[in-house]
Amino acid sequence: MADPRLLTTVVGSFPQPDWLIDRQALVSGGVARIRNQGLWRIPEQFLEAAQDDATLLAIRDMERCGLDIITDGEIRRESYSNRFATALDGIDSDRPGQIIGSTGNPVQVPRVVGPIRRGRPVQAGDVKFLRENTDRPIKATVPGPFTLAQQAANEYYPDRQSLAMDYAVCVNQEVRELFAAGADVVQLDEPWLRNNPQEARDYAVAAIDKALEGVTGTTALHLCFGYGAVVKNKPSQYAFLSELGASSVQQISIEAAQPRLDLSVLKELSGKTVILGVLDLGVESIESPEAIAARIREALQYIPPDRLQIAPDCGMKYLSRPVALAKLQAMTKAAAMVRESLD
Repeated sequence: MADPRLLTTVVGSFPQPDWLIDRQALVSGGVARIRNQGLWRIPEQFLEAAQDDATLLAIRDMERCGLDIITDGEIRRESYSNRFATALDGIDSDRPGQIIGSTGNPVQVPRVVGPIRRGRPVQAGDVKFLRENTDRPIKATVPGPFTLAQQAANEYYPDRQSLAMDYAVCVNQEVRELFAAGADVVQLDEPWLRNNPQEARDYAVAAIDKALEGVTGTTALHLCFGYGAVVKNKPSQYAFLSELGASSVQQISIEAAQPRLDLSVLKELSGKTVILGVLDLGVESIESPEAIAARIREALQYIPPDRLQIAPDCGMKYLSRPVALAKLQAMTKAAAMVRESLD
């Protein structure tokens, strides 16, 4: 990875094989906030081995596509957040709570009944497995404290801000463990910043900074409008984005292709590396390298190439594997085209 310009990566998730997970149930059930073991097709005594094999497939797929920075595809997760959220102390695992989700429908979520504490590492083993099976730079993802607090039924803390700050302590402990396990980049997933921008302005940056306090590795933060396969008609601007310029996080990951984001907002993230979503995951069609390259060149009007990384809009969990592969191959080809034109 000699040339630091226009590095390519993924946001987090990659398609899980049909033999591993019930994809129809995955799509129809909505994004899981609590555990849903019924999604897995493999009996429990064989599940970890099957997840290892599926993770190896995802690693090799991402390497084949030519990505500079890869993840483990979040193959072991039912959603981006529920594995970590339900592993913490202070949660009643037997009786979930309920909130109104971003779609306006009731959603089952972790019910907070006591102090939120992290009793053990949750994802460090995943990162260790990834590190042992690739020589490429690797990224690990963990839900951020603001989103965790928004996705919980709070029956213990005086307010959601207090809850978010205790989540931040747990996330900080996990982030340190992920770097110790071999991660080159650790990313906080904070999609709910755009769901509740007013509350985000009150304390989100403070919670994010607390989650990254004392961390010395490269840190990223992802926010989006939701999975492309689930959410349509996205707005063309974020209600909460430029505020992250004041945070301690080094990289900001945003989706831009499906919502046709006004990229002039990149000027407001001076000093941050931007991980720009250039693949529309709301459609199965494969963008041409030329069309993707045009999106990259538009972004270069506002940000230099050494501070711009290229990625899909969001996690690729809901795509088929062939579509995900083809889209990533087009993306890495586009990045190479633009990189060569810069020379």
